[in-house]
Amino acid sequence: MKDPYQVLGVDRHSTADQIRSAFKKLAAKHHPDKNPDDPDATQRFKEINAAYQILSDPKKRAMFDRFGPAGVGSRTGAGPFGGMPIDFGDLHIDGLFGELLEVLGIRFGDRGDVQTEISIDFEEAAFGCTKQVSYNRTTSCKTCGGNGAARGSKLASCGACGGRGRVRYQQGVFPIAVERACSRCHGSGRVVQTPCDDCKGAGLTSKQETIEVAIPAGIESGNSRRVEGRGNAVRGKKVGDLEVIVRVKPHDLFRRDGDNIICTLPVTFAQAALGDEVEVPTLDGRGLMRIPSGTQPGTVLRIRGKGLPRRVVGGRGDQLVSIHVEVPTELNTRQRELILELAGELGETVQPQRRTFMDKLRALFE
Repeated sequence: MKDPYQVLGVDRHSTADQIRSAFKKLAAKHHPDKNPDDPDATQRFKEINAAYQILSDPKKRAMFDRFGPAGVGSRTGAGPFGGMPIDFGDLHIDGLFGELLEVLGIRFGDRGDVQTEISIDFEEAAFGCTKQVSYNRTTSCKTCGGNGAARGSKLASCGACGGRGRVRYQQGVFPIAVERACSRCHGSGRVVQTPCDDCKGAGLTSKQETIEVAIPAGIESGNSRRVEGRGNAVRGKKVGDLEVIVRVKPHDLFRRDGDNIICTLPVTFAQAALGDEVEVPTLDGRGLMRIPSGTQPGTVLRIRGKGLPRRVVGGRGDQLVSIHVEVPTELNTRQRELILELAGELGETVQPQRRTFMDKLRALFE
């Protein structure tokens, strides 16, 4: 295929009017009717017309400017890749680009990946563990060795691909020469004449498998672990991977906040007012924590290094203890008398939170 710009005698910056004018002059000069004695006139006229068809169409011109002859089709190939065989089935393409290619008719075969889920306890997620995972997968048939043929029978050359195991086709909308595995022989170049009794010629069988998967310390719920080569076997391709999605069960006392853990600790009014050393639960067992005198409800105290392992920088996060001051709901006569006596003793003493509230209330009505 000749360069259309050279055929029409124009440069790449020529306008549409300049291209049209050049075409009219050359078409009139080299028209076969005006050159009956010139055997090459017809070929030159076809080249001039073909060049104009490309340069007069903005889309075709843009494709040629970007990809050259391969962008608009040529004898050696089609598409912007110049006829180079491309197997999209060997690429892991997803998202918007993958959907676009599928709309254009370019699809991707089964990669053999298997996905399953496991549930683990909060403590197992915190410190890591090893879990047994059971799942179903497709493997090569042991009877026929994965070729699908009965023992003692021979495989014939595939007529669809001529024994190459690959077929080549061109997409009309997206002009790329695409080469993929033959769907009839699954890329082997041979077909079964007498199928295996166990796999019925598929070369694959289904089985349940149980493997051990290491769960790293500090893993978050929804994260996954990938085990290479433990997915489904796909004829003509390598074995896929197993993806294990980890779900962490909620804990009765703790909840996660990044690398920190949070728990709520109920204390009495006396403990909050006077201070005390109390027992608190941690991931490492029971621990002691000092509550300062005058601790207010909702105060968060920190126990350093008792959180979750940090997976990147090392070390551990902290444990955050939210103080909840419990108010008695049932009082006997003596207890009521003591509280009333305490209230009288406190008199006009205003607590910090109440003082802030009263200041805001005065400002509102001033």
